[in-house]
Amino acid sequence: MLNVFSEKDFEILIATKDRSNFDFLLPMFPFEHFSNFNILIINQSLNKVLSSDFDSVRVINSTEKGLSKSRNTAIQNASKKICLISDDDVVFAENFRKDILLAFQNQEKADIITFNHQRIGAVQPQKKWDSAFRHTSKTIWNVSSIEIAFKVEEIKKKNITFDTNFGLGSFFETAEEFLFLKAVLNQKGNVYFSPEIIVSHPEFSSGKNEGSDTLIYSRAALFYKLHGSFAYIWLAKYIFFLIRKKYIRFSEAGEKYKSGLAGIAKFREITQHKL
Repeated sequence: MLNVFSEKDFEILIATKDRSNFDFLLPMFPFEHFSNFNILIINQSLNKVLSSDFDSVRVINSTEKGLSKSRNTAIQNASKKICLISDDDVVFAENFRKDILLAFQNQEKADIITFNHQRIGAVQPQKKWDSAFRHTSKTIWNVSSIEIAFKVEEIKKKNITFDTNFGLGSFFETAEEFLFLKAVLNQKGNVYFSPEIIVSHPEFSSGKNEGSDTLIYSRAALFYKLHGSFAYIWLAKYIFFLIRKKYIRFSEAGEKYKSGLAGIAKFREITQHKL
């Protein structure tokens, strides 16, 4: 028998910072008022407080910093059966809640289902996949956090959290969603893709600046976390890949390699990771 979920079983987990009012929610829900949805907002701020007069909208004000910490606080305090991870600058598709709940009803064994999103102004969605499938450790590389919905009970039962060393506002500003999904797969969790476009997002993405020192630094740390000392060989190959793709100039190779080495060194420092 299939799971049956209703709208009351669904909650949106929104990460934001330095908010004192709900104006930012209005453009996120262009088709109806945000108070018609169950929402949990994590507002990270040192000096601004956000409060809610809506029964359906809960707020946790936090002085912590970092997107992964915000996500973990949201998961810990989530109160509904199905939750969707969200940022504060997305625009939801009109039927996104219906599509997500239906997908979980159809995929009875799913712990997590990832969906598709579209860049605002773009013609095509971000993912070219047009049919449902079960994720592997290879396919989760392409998932954005704003595409992830999950069964709260299963995630809490497996004690899955975001790695707070990764993600915006942390040491390594990338790959937090990959590590989250990989942790689920490592525990034999069921992660699926469903092709519905549930949200639109601004065109700019920090992950697109392939040749930036920040991204090289973070990706080198990630690869060291995953593969240990093989990261040094990978880093050299990665630098030449960036040169071939013209993301960086050949004359920059030495400095870019040093950025990667610094990322590995920082990861080893904060985790006391030994070779």
